[in-house]
Amino acid sequence: MGIQTEIHASAYAGAFTDPVFQSQAVFRALMDAMARPGTITPLGAAAAPPEPLGPGAGAIALTLCDDGTPVWLSPALAKSSVAAWLSFHTGSARTDVKPEARFVFVEAGGIVPGFDQFALGSQEYPDRSATLVLEIAALEGGAGLIATGPGINNEAVISPMGLPDIFLTLWAENRALFPRGVDLILVAGTDVLCLPRTTKLRHREV
Repeated sequence: MGIQTEIHASAYAGAFTDPVFQSQAVFRALMDAMARPGTITPLGAAAAPPEPLGPGAGAIALTLCDDGTPVWLSPALAKSSVAAWLSFHTGSARTDVKPEARFVFVEAGGIVPGFDQFALGSQEYPDRSATLVLEIAALEGGAGLIATGPGINNEAVISPMGLPDIFLTLWAENRALFPRGVDLILVAGTDVLCLPRTTKLRHREV
């Protein structure tokens, strides 16, 4: 089988085996994780998208993306057959114009653009903003952060591993735009940790 044939074939494989049940499970998991920021939540389903997109991020894409949701992919994902895979299974179109994207996908180890490059919504329509799906090395084991805000009882300690060094700066700038701003879904394997724009983060004192 030639390389082009393999790439073409990969666009058709790796979707949910039970689309209705699995997409419902992932959607419920995401809503629960968004309602409880900082809580590590299993998605309950996995996909097998083309590399370098992971199984959890693939499951999220299959659940949330459709023909009305332009998607921005990191350079590594854009060069792969991920765009064709998304188009075939969800109908979504890739956009190179960051402010047009409703969903943003960055693979583990990929360079994370500044959050303010994407749609931030408006004062009247803050929901017209982007959701960033960032794959990282692990949801635990990194430097400790204190999370506070709606959905968190007092405070929560999170320790995601693989975020950019300037993450807290990026997040503070995003939080300052409230009610505008992006929301984040951090993914490792098939587990997620959600950080809606309402969540405040600070370094944990050692």
